[in-house]
Amino acid sequence: MLLTRLAATLLFGAAALAAGPARAESLYEVTKTEPKLVAGSTATATLTIKAKSGWHVNAEAPITVALTPAAGLSVPKQKLSRADLAASTVDSARFDIPVSAAEPGKKSINAEARFVICQESACKPVKETLALALDVAPPTPTAANTPAKKKKSH
Repeated sequence: MLLTRLAATLLFGAAALAAGPARAESLYEVTKTEPKLVAGSTATATLTIKAKSGWHVNAEAPITVALTPAAGLSVPKQKLSRADLAASTVDSARFDIPVSAAEPGKKSINAEARFVICQESACKPVKETLALALDVAPPTPTAANTPAKKKKSH
């Protein structure tokens, strides 16, 4: 009997682990904008945290985004905090992230956001990881760098 109960407990525990931890995804969403970039230029990506279903972004808890840009990309700060927010309301928080590209190609910036969402009776710390996918175009030649076309003589 004890062996059967132990086997059932282990089986249930394994099934729960396979299903993964319960996520609070329905309580918030993290959205991003991935700008078009040209090598040698800078553009702004955004990362927005929005609370849903009666929850709000805790205005007093720390909110951070750690950025890890791929080779060929750079950001002014690799760790953003509440002081770096571009916009903040009870329901949302937005980071504007300047991104510079040194070379063309498909690049990404890995981001790890940490924040706290709350409702009247509870708060939940959240850690969300995502990637900003950027397609960096080669620089276009300017008129000054383009050789002048020769006119054909008839």
